[in-house]
Amino acid sequence: MEQRKSDREAATGAPEQPLAAATARAAVERADGQPVPAAAANGGAAAGGDEKDAADFLKKKAAMTGRAGGAYIPPFRLARMMAEIDDKNSTAAQKLSWEALRKSLNGLINKVNAPNIKELLPELFQENLLRGRGLFCQAIMKAQLASPTFSPLYAALVSVVNTKFLELGELLLHRVIAQFKRAYKRNDKPITIAAAKFLAHLINQGVVHEVLALEMLILLLENPSDDSVEMAVDFCKEVGAYLQDVAPAGLHSVFERFRAILHEGAIDKRCQYMIEGLFAVRKAGFAASGYPAVKPELDLVEDEDQITHEMSLDDKHDPQAVLNVFREDPEYELHEQQYKAIVKEVLGDDEEEEEAGGEHASNDGSEEEEPDEEQQQQDIEDATGTDVVNLRRTIYLTIMSSLDFEEAGHKLMKIQLAPGQEGEIPIMIIECCSQEKTFVRYYALLGARFCHIKKEFQATFEDCFAKQYAIIHRLETNKLRNVAKLFAHLLASDAISWGVLGCIRLTEDDTTSSSRIFIKYLFQELSEYLGVVKLNERLAEPSLQQYFTGIFPTDTMANMRFSINFFTSIGLGGITDRQRELYKQVGDCLWRAIVCWHCCVVMVANMRFIVSAHKYRPGSVAEREREGERERARSLFVSRYGEACSWVLCF
Repeated sequence: MEQRKSDREAATGAPEQPLAAATARAAVERADGQPVPAAAANGGAAAGGDEKDAADFLKKKAAMTGRAGGAYIPPFRLARMMAEIDDKNSTAAQKLSWEALRKSLNGLINKVNAPNIKELLPELFQENLLRGRGLFCQAIMKAQLASPTFSPLYAALVSVVNTKFLELGELLLHRVIAQFKRAYKRNDKPITIAAAKFLAHLINQGVVHEVLALEMLILLLENPSDDSVEMAVDFCKEVGAYLQDVAPAGLHSVFERFRAILHEGAIDKRCQYMIEGLFAVRKAGFAASGYPAVKPELDLVEDEDQITHEMSLDDKHDPQAVLNVFREDPEYELHEQQYKAIVKEVLGDDEEEEEAGGEHASNDGSEEEEPDEEQQQQDIEDATGTDVVNLRRTIYLTIMSSLDFEEAGHKLMKIQLAPGQEGEIPIMIIECCSQEKTFVRYYALLGARFCHIKKEFQATFEDCFAKQYAIIHRLETNKLRNVAKLFAHLLASDAISWGVLGCIRLTEDDTTSSSRIFIKYLFQELSEYLGVVKLNERLAEPSLQQYFTGIFPTDTMANMRFSINFFTSIGLGGITDRQRELYKQVGDCLWRAIVCWHCCVVMVANMRFIVSAHKYRPGSVAEREREGERERARSLFVSRYGEACSWVLCF
């Protein structure tokens, strides 16, 4: 042993150093490239002391550089070390700040979950993400690779950060795409699946364009194997719902490729069953099968606020690994102040608001209390209509889940309605009835029940009749028939007043094809409920005649003829008997008026002849006879003229 040691010393020309001192010296030189202490350099002089000094120096150097070398530094000790440094812009302070930033980002990302993601985002923005963008991407990718199940959660977190700092989203996409391509070339299936799943949810969140998804599917299905087809099926399930909305043609071509692979039969039976399952998922709907594009609790960014990066697999993706390593910043404090200003703009200065609120409260406490009339609180009114939408949803669910109209009415009466919201129940009853394929008497009975309960509901139904008739041309034939039968039941049961028919004017100029169909179904349904005899009696009531002048017009013979022909064509000519009698009387009056006018014309001609004959025989006996004839002709003309005028006025 001694001989070998002397041989090595003779060969090297220097005494052999102790192992611990040599290891410490090498570690220090690799750490910063600075010369080692003299105690560590002269290892042969004092072995025990040199080892102790080198170990102390190594620990101190590791704490300053952030490379602990396996030694754990407690947070309180790290904070004390940062407090001991006076120059915050020095390299040592920046290294300690870098280490604290790395630990904070790792801790926040490891804590994130669906319930607390909104509360954790402000804490995340408090960290300098611009300086530590490499650390942020590294922590996100590491957490996602360890738990691919939480890929939707991490994608939602990235989508929010991407709206504020798009360079972070771009860097993360470059790294994930590079990771996917590298793992795919190396046939590393777990990493490839994890990266593909992360990219799928980033596409669903709108962080990257959907063209990347189609390129990945083409790459996986270009040369199909069992593994590539399996990954393509899983990837298509994750991103299928989003592609179905934004790129249906591209998704169709992908499924055609799946069908071709299935027909070729070159893959394993298990993969064939997976493809068949994918087609079943597509048929049933991706969201209905448990593969929604974005879950509601993770939909944190509006579509117009999202920034979408356009990237391709063929692009050059630089992961910028240098951002993961500490680098000294000559303008460290300036950049920190700039980031604080950015965070203040993004999140708002909450601290100043709280302080201002505290000062305001203290000032108010010192002043005298004002009367209660001057401290009235303003009521906040929701102008977005959210409360109305929620109320209508509740009414709809109650109506559709009830067994009969009595149960539905009992449940609907328990709903707390704000003042002015009573009209929502009739509106929803009419809307639900119009949506049915055929008329359901359940809605008519429910509407009649509410009309008999309160006058407010009855007034709302009457207003809805006028509104529905005004927009009847917008409804389809099916909806039009259901609405007409609903109101016919309400009229037949006297749930609403027959005065609502006053808004109808049955003329050729005032009706359309839709309004005529509505009137047809309305009166046919009334005749089925009441019968033609009772319907005719109701239409003949003197107190309601003012409301029926539009349905049975009497202003012109053309309008009368149109109304009579309309009801006759729909099989209800019996309700037009009175109108037919009036039409006949008007015709007789018109004929008599024409005859009287003709007689008047003849008499005028005779009077002119008598006057002209009187001029030839002045002062004779015949003159007196002519004068008498003239008086009789004048009186006959006056009577005939009066009779003609009376018939004309009657017409």
